[in-house]
Amino acid sequence: MSETYFVVGGLYTDTKFDTIADGKKLTSLGPFDNYEQAQAVWRAKAMETVDEVYAKFSIERTSHDQYWVVGGQYTETDFKTIRDGGTEQRVGPFNDLEEARAIWKAKSMENIDDAYCRFRIEKL
Repeated sequence: MSETYFVVGGLYTDTKFDTIADGKKLTSLGPFDNYEQAQAVWRAKAMETVDEVYAKFSIERTSHDQYWVVGGQYTETDFKTIRDGGTEQRVGPFNDLEEARAIWKAKSMENIDDAYCRFRIEKL
């Protein structure tokens, strides 16, 4: 699973911080690959708006699955050892399972006549 971070906030109508002020937009900065990057931007936005009581920014984490198409030509039909001592092919990552399935199908159809060839979808 992959995680990304965003700094989200803006100027609100009151200190409940649930309604953005008229004429203002919710700001979303990012994505950032790690919390430390997001925290540095959050600190900068907090200092920029330190004198504005209705301003608030927070860090939000989003997670999403990534899919890989993995496989190749194996030495046996137990599909454990790659032919010629190589490593399995890895195609991806794909954020969408349907996209990974389309690539899996294409790779499988390319090798349909090879009983020692197999591809699968792995979710990380």
